[in-house]
Amino acid sequence: MSTSLMNPAEAPLAVPPPRKARRIPGWAVGALGVAGAVVLLSTTSYLTGVPQLTSTGTIQTAVRLALPILLAALGGLWAERAGVVNIGLEGMMIMGTWGAAWAGYQWGPWAALVAAAVFGALGGLLHAIATVTFGVNHIVSGVAINLLGAGLTKYLSTLIFFPLSNNPRESPAVPKFDTYSASGLSDWLGRLEAQQRVGLSDVAGILRGLVTGVSPLTMLAILFVIGSYLLLWRTRFGLRLRSCGENPVAAESLGVNVYLYKYVAVIASGALAGIGGAALVLNPGQPGYLEGQTNGRGFIGLAAMIFGNWRPGGLLGGAALFGYADGLQLRSGGKTFLALVYGAVLLLAVIVIWQLVRRRWFAAAFGILAAGLLYAVYYSVDEVPSELTTYAPHLVTLIVLGVASQRLRMPAADGVVYRRG
Repeated sequence: MSTSLMNPAEAPLAVPPPRKARRIPGWAVGALGVAGAVVLLSTTSYLTGVPQLTSTGTIQTAVRLALPILLAALGGLWAERAGVVNIGLEGMMIMGTWGAAWAGYQWGPWAALVAAAVFGALGGLLHAIATVTFGVNHIVSGVAINLLGAGLTKYLSTLIFFPLSNNPRESPAVPKFDTYSASGLSDWLGRLEAQQRVGLSDVAGILRGLVTGVSPLTMLAILFVIGSYLLLWRTRFGLRLRSCGENPVAAESLGVNVYLYKYVAVIASGALAGIGGAALVLNPGQPGYLEGQTNGRGFIGLAAMIFGNWRPGGLLGGAALFGYADGLQLRSGGKTFLALVYGAVLLLAVIVIWQLVRRRWFAAAFGILAAGLLYAVYYSVDEVPSELTTYAPHLVTLIVLGVASQRLRMPAADGVVYRRG
């Protein structure tokens, strides 16, 4: 039968295209993650009888220790979004610590921040010259920056700080920022925390730690995170910079000055890492510059950036996690860190249930094995030795990267040596 004589009732019905599943917004994922972390810590604190997990002091210490990691991670984000791997963050942080101490003890904390940014930016400029202009392998250049930062600051501190402090490994005392608190809110949260109510007091302790004794540098770091997101994801400049990290050849064909954008990104990366070094010098618990002060935090910042999937919000969560682990072992010791191991068992139990629902049998079996091993550790010892708790951030870094590595997407041209034309 011809198409023209076909009965309309017999005509084939048009099949609508399948509807795409709606993605959960990033802010909603972050909010759910924060809520889940609070529930996990509250449950762990109740079951183990260790209130220090959510105490005000622990959270305050965690915030101070997360700052340098956050700023280093943000520096890594800028460089790698433009296609330049920056493992020289550690060296740039070291240069920033020395610059902050040199300017800070003479002119105060704001001068320390400016000097740290300048010294870190100089390290970033060297890295950009080597990788962008001369095409040096990014890893080789980063290692060289780390060695140069350590050697240069050692020489400069012997030359300048030794006559002032009689110690070539430390600077004179550096003035710190004044801190600010939401006094009325902080007092009310303190009373709630003291009541030791399950869940409510835990939330009160966490919030009180976030609004008490806040440094201007903390507020500045949060502004850097928000500003980086808006600049890199909501402007033409950011689109062009990210295109250099995804496909620099296509970006060049559209008129983007790839070399210029890479230079800007790597110099900004160094400046942010340098300010991260200043956060260590301006920490109230530190007198000033100390040799070896960074203690690998540049590398931990790089891990936080990878954990955050090269996104500002994600790296903020990674820095918070590593800072919390560091602050917990520093303030509360091995017994409290052992309670955190119990919390990891609870988290693994939730992950196992989720994997069973999704019928991923191998992943579920691996989770059961890991949870069993951790619970055996928790049950068999009374306190984690101090030799292990000292390396808590590094251990957390390895575990988190191992778990999160399957869902990461780095910029397509990250680490690729680009030559114009």
